[in-house]
Amino acid sequence: MKPVIASLALTFSFPIWGETTYVVGVEQADFLPHYRGDEKGNYQGFGRELLDNFVAHTGVSLTLRVMPADALLPALLAGEIDAKYPDSPTWSTQAKAGALLQYSLPVVNYVDGVMVLPRRVGLGINQLRRLAIVDGWTPRGYEDRIGTNQISLVGSKELPHMVRQTLLKDTDGAYYNVVVAAYYLNNIRAKPGALTFDAGLPHTRGTYHLSSMGHPELIERFDRFLADRRVEVSSLKDKHQVEASLTSEYIGMEQWKVDFLERQKLKRTSDE
Repeated sequence: MKPVIASLALTFSFPIWGETTYVVGVEQADFLPHYRGDEKGNYQGFGRELLDNFVAHTGVSLTLRVMPADALLPALLAGEIDAKYPDSPTWSTQAKAGALLQYSLPVVNYVDGVMVLPRRVGLGINQLRRLAIVDGWTPRGYEDRIGTNQISLVGSKELPHMVRQTLLKDTDGAYYNVVVAAYYLNNIRAKPGALTFDAGLPHTRGTYHLSSMGHPELIERFDRFLADRRVEVSSLKDKHQVEASLTSEYIGMEQWKVDFLERQKLKRTSDE
């Protein structure tokens, strides 16, 4: 399928930056609250508003190209796009070997980990036998146990199916971006707190960046924007809840559910 282009170009009196329009590749994926890109080239969420603000405050001209996730890196390395969002120095390191990629300052923090039924929180990794994942994802921290058949993977084409498997107890947990999984449960599935992040299981913390190859000036300007407009960027994060409770085991969860789980934890402790 041919990538669809969504334009972010705005007109400002910045003659140096106005000479170049940078093509930024973004993911064709439903990954709210971070972003959602569809086959028609529509792009929304935190990522869209962040790039809109970058354009508005700097005059840099951007064109967004919505592409399948697995096509983004090859397009960047081939020079078909000028930048990619999101990206990370820790992703696809073998494919990037030898490429002179530049990365921006961290944009937003994320956690990938296992979501479980509330009663399974704290049971430990030995009780995790069947792990649901979305096809294409690698459950970091579980490679050894998967390799020795202590954990078997159950694949799904998309998040809703994976969540359903776990709610029906067909799997013991679901590995995903925990803020995105919580957003789906809270706002789309309408089952807030039905699954919760188990911080006691292996999980990965990282950051999203803007990456580019051959355009260090774009990365430098984006870094300056993040620094100069840190208050606005922080407000965008709060608006979209992309870092909701990342320092807590109850990532993305409403406060009433946090209070309930804390009471349950106290009860279990008193019963022991």
